[in-house]
Parts: sequence; C-alpha cells; structure tokens
Amino acid sequence: MNDRLMRQVAARGKYAPLYRHLTATDARQWRATFHEVESILGFSLPNSARVHRPWWSNQANGGHSHALAWHAAGWRTSAVDMTAEALVFERIEDAATSNRGPEVLSIEDIFPPHDFGSWPEGFTASREQIYGEDGR
Repeated sequence: MNDRLMRQVAARGKYAPLYRHLTATDARQWRATFHEVESILGFSLPNSARVHRPWWSNQANGGHSHALAWHAAGWRTSAVDMTAEALVFERIEDAATSNRGPEVLSIEDIFPPHDFGSWPEGFTASREQIYGEDGR
C-alpha cells in the first residue's frame, strides 16, 4: 500500500482520531497512557491491547487498523509497559531528510524490548507444568 493510500485509509478508519492527533502533534515523542489514547479515540481499547504486547507492534504498511493509524501518521510505538498501561509514540525519521536512506525495521522496532520484571516470590514452574507431561 503506498503512503498516500495508507494516509487516506487511516484518516477514515476506526482509529482516525489517533491518526489525526499524531499528525497534529509537533513533538518528536509522546508519552501516553492507554487511558489517554482511549480519551483521544472516544472508545475503550480492546482487551487484547491490555493483554497482548503484540497489539502495540509496529508493522510495515500498518498491518492492523490501529497500527496503520500511527504508522500512516509517521509514528511508531516504543517502551510499551503493559503493567503501567503506558507507552511512548516516537516520530519516525523522514527518509527524505535522513542520510541513512529508507527506514528498515528490525525485530526490536517491531517488538521493542520490554522488562517484564522479576518472577513473583515463591513462583516455580517445571517443564511438565508448562508443556504437559508429553512435553508439548
């Protein structure tokens, strides 16, 4: 999907309020809580946004409608903290003004590293508890 078409789709989609907000934001970064994102959208994020870290992944050409909203606006997500329900949106450097050439996403761009913290005190798990007795 070309950039112009991506912007047109994002501007009319379910996540268009987020697209418009990011497009109008002059900052290079925006630290936001999930609640702030919901306030901009005017509706609650799906449960998967609070449970599955990949919901916040950066996908080339948008992928899903929510990722399309920030990607088409020229932003990407980083530092997603599922426990605090917060993240950072970062402006993607414009390849036209960069001497690095077009941006190439790495696995860290798509799934930024996240510190999940330590295991709860007293927590143990065996292979059998995780995979079952047959190892699957």
